[in-house]
Amino acid sequence: MPISAARVFFDGIFTEPRVAHPEGVAVHADGSIWCGTETGDLLRIDAEGKSVELMAATGGFLLGIAFDSVGNCFACDLRHAAIFRFDIATREFTRFADAGIKVPNYPVVDAENGWLYVSDSTGDAGGIFRFDLKTGEGSPWCREKFAFANGMLMDHDGAGLYVVESDAPCVSYVPIEPDGTAGRKRVVVDGVHNVPDGLAFAPDGALLISCYEPSRIYSWRQDRGLSLLIEDPAATTLAHPTNVALKGRRLYTANLGRWHITEIDLGSVFA
Repeated sequence: MPISAARVFFDGIFTEPRVAHPEGVAVHADGSIWCGTETGDLLRIDAEGKSVELMAATGGFLLGIAFDSVGNCFACDLRHAAIFRFDIATREFTRFADAGIKVPNYPVVDAENGWLYVSDSTGDAGGIFRFDLKTGEGSPWCREKFAFANGMLMDHDGAGLYVVESDAPCVSYVPIEPDGTAGRKRVVVDGVHNVPDGLAFAPDGALLISCYEPSRIYSWRQDRGLSLLIEDPAATTLAHPTNVALKGRRLYTANLGRWHITEIDLGSVFA
């Protein structure tokens, strides 16, 4: 796919609030694009990419974000070593959970079973925590060693989690056993050079893997293997993409290297 398929969806270098090196990105049910910044701001960009609104702030450094089924937003904060929850009804942004997590990186909401899974990027000893969606109570769920656990994605059938290991570099899979415990992790995608970060499913079910360095996105299917989807050697439109989120046939990427959100039209590849 040529880099021309990507465009700057919203340029926040001079806006107020500023889109300061966004790490996390997610699509709200109303079509708006939300992101978290290095200054701890939780931002909402309208569905057309015309305006930005400050929803809340921690004063820290927001990493991954995710929505639950009613539109509440969970955000991982690096500086505070905690997960914050934005209540869509009251607009309160409060500390939701920590329970010993050191570097909360990316949240995955399992609304059906009432859990929030969060990757902990504490070197090669980090794992995955699990928290109660209602109370915030939780503990380590998968204690296996990860080479910098990063972005995660629930499998289509809810039977397990795909987990980026940025320092490996690879994507692993952790089954969720019938009793809710973590199964043994296994590598499913190897050699994702050089620093994989985020995950999303393409319209056809392929696994999309964004790379912080170099600025590229891969596509992987078990029957086809790993292939390069798009790359920006200049790191301008795709500027060290971290987390990614899908809306229809358009993929949105946060760009830790700049001040904008990128939109990629996947229609020509995943028709």
